[in-house]
Amino acid sequence: MEAKKILARCEVPVEDTWDLSDLFENDEAWLAEYEAQKEFPARLEAFKGKLGSSPAVLLEYMRLEDELAIRIGRLHRYASCSSDQDTSNSHYLDFISKARTSHINAYSASAFSNPEIMAIPDEVLEEFFAQEPELEVYRRPIKKLRRMKEHTLSPEMEQMLAAASQMGTAPDQIGSIFRNAELTFPSVTDADGVEHPLTNGTLTSLLESNDRDFRRKVFETYYGRLGEFKNTIAATVDAQFNQLRFFAKARKYPNTLEAALHRTEVPPEVYHNLIDAVHNNLDKMHKYVALRKKLLNVEELHMWDVYPYIVADAAKKIPIDEAKATILDALSILGDDYVALLRQGFENRWIDVYENIGKRTGAYSTGGGRPHPYVLMNYKDNLSTMFTLAHEMGHALHSYLSTQAQPVCTASYVIFVAEVASTCNEVLLMHYLLGKTEDKNTKAYLINQFLDEFKGTIYRQTMFAEFERIMGNLSESGVALTADVLCKEYHALNKLYFGPDMVSDNGIALEWARIPHFFYNYYVFQYATGFSAAVAIAKRIINEGTPAIEDYKRFLSSGGSADPISLLKIAGVDMSSPKPVNDALEYFGTLVDELAGLFEE
Repeated sequence: MEAKKILARCEVPVEDTWDLSDLFENDEAWLAEYEAQKEFPARLEAFKGKLGSSPAVLLEYMRLEDELAIRIGRLHRYASCSSDQDTSNSHYLDFISKARTSHINAYSASAFSNPEIMAIPDEVLEEFFAQEPELEVYRRPIKKLRRMKEHTLSPEMEQMLAAASQMGTAPDQIGSIFRNAELTFPSVTDADGVEHPLTNGTLTSLLESNDRDFRRKVFETYYGRLGEFKNTIAATVDAQFNQLRFFAKARKYPNTLEAALHRTEVPPEVYHNLIDAVHNNLDKMHKYVALRKKLLNVEELHMWDVYPYIVADAAKKIPIDEAKATILDALSILGDDYVALLRQGFENRWIDVYENIGKRTGAYSTGGGRPHPYVLMNYKDNLSTMFTLAHEMGHALHSYLSTQAQPVCTASYVIFVAEVASTCNEVLLMHYLLGKTEDKNTKAYLINQFLDEFKGTIYRQTMFAEFERIMGNLSESGVALTADVLCKEYHALNKLYFGPDMVSDNGIALEWARIPHFFYNYYVFQYATGFSAAVAIAKRIINEGTPAIEDYKRFLSSGGSADPISLLKIAGVDMSSPKPVNDALEYFGTLVDELAGLFEE
C-alpha cells in the first residue's frame, strides 16, 4: 500500500483547479489593471472638501467608491487566489503586496470622505435624498457610516490610520507564510511501514485513522514540531493584539472586542451570551465525550481520539464527482434555480479541488460575486470534505445571489450572517443522507458526523471565541501574550469544554498556535451563532416548505441591506435572543441520545 502523493502545483490536472482567467486573462492583464488603478487616489482627492456641496457631487463620489470596490476587489482576489494555490511562490506574494498597496493608497486618498459625509447636517442630507432620487441607493451605507461618527477622527488622523493599517496586517501575513510555506513536519510511518506526509492540511485526515497508535504518533509528531516554534508564533499573536489595541484606542473604543463588533452592527451581548449559553450546555458535550470513550472502548480517551469515526466500518471513499452529485440531490429541496447555480459553479471551475505542495490549508469561498466567487478546497475523498464542499458552496451562492440582487454598496454581507448559508447547506445535506438509509451502522456513522459538526462548530468555535476574549482581556490589562501564558489559558479551556472523560494531553495546549482564525479579529464566534441560526432555518425549510424557502432566498439575496440581526429575521430567526443557541444544543443532546440508543438495540 502506498500513501497518496501530494502533487506539485504544476502536476495538478487543470480540471481540478479554479479558472482565474474569469478575473484576469493572465498576469500581464492584472499588472495593467494595477497600473491603471494608480489613478484612483487623484480621482478621489478631487472630491475633497466638496461632498457636502450638492447631492449630485455626493452621488458621483459614491459611484466612484462603487467602481473602486469592484476593481480593487478583483485585483485582490486574483493575487490572493494565485498565492494561495502555492504559498511558496514569491511572485504572487509580490502581487498581494501590490494589491494591498493599491488598496491602502486609495483608502488613504479617501480618508477625507467619512468626516465630510458625517459633517453634513441631518436636515441637509435629507434634502439631498429628496432632490436626487438616485442617491437613495446609498441611504443604507451612509446611515451605517454616520453611526461611526464618534469613532471617526480628523481627515489628517484618518489618513495616518489608513497608512498604519498596512503595518496592522503584518502579524497575519507573517503567521500565514510561516504556517503554510515554511513550517514543515516529519512524515509519520503507519503499522504497515507506509510513510504519510504530515502537513497542516493532512493533520485532521491522519487523525481520523482507525490505527490508534498511528494517531498518537501523528499527534505527538505534529505538536512536538509545533512546540519548537511556540515562541515565534506567540510573538505574532501578541503583535496581532497589540495592533488591535492600537486601532481600538485610536478610534475611542473601550476594548478590542467592541471595536470589532461595532463595525458589523452586532451587539457585544450576543458574543457574551453565546459563551454563557454554551457553558450552560456543556453537560451535553461531556455526555458526547463519555459516549465516544465508551464506543471506542478505551480506558482513557485522549485528544488524538477526537477525530476517528465511531463506526469506522461505515466509512467509504467519496470521490469528488460523487460528492457533487450527492450535494446537488440534497439541495434540490431549495428549488431548480438554486441547483442550477450550484451546477454552474461545479462545472465552470469555480473550485480548486485538491491539496498540492505549498497550497494554503483549509477551505474558503472568496466572496465577491463579480464575476463569481471562487472556492478553495483540500478535498480528501471522504464524508468530512464532502460536507466542507457543501459548506463553501453555500458561501459562494450567498455571495453570488446578493451580488445579483443588490447594488454594489449593499451587496456585501457582514461576517455575522456569513456562516448561515454555508451551514444550512450542511444541515440539509445531513437530513438528506439520514433519510436515505435504514442501516443502523450507516445511520450511526452519519449521526456521528453530524455531532462532530455540532461539536466542531458550536462548542469548539465558542471555545476559540472564549480564548480570543481571554487574549484580548489579558493584552488590554498589560499582560504579554507569551507562549507560556497562551498554553496555560488554552489548556484550562480545553479541560473545561471536553470534561472529565477526556485526557487533555499536554500537546493540545499548543493548539492555539495552528489556528489562523486568531488573526481574524473576533471572527470565530460567528461560526457558532451562524450554525445555530442555520439549524433553525433548515428545520423551517424541512417542516414548512415553500414559505420558509422563499424567506430563505430573500435572505440570501439581501446582502448587507440591513443590520445582521434584522437580516436573519427575514429568514425567521432572532439571534438577539440566546434561544437559537439553546435550541441547537438541545438538538445536539437529542442526537447524542439517539446515537447511544442505536448501540443499545
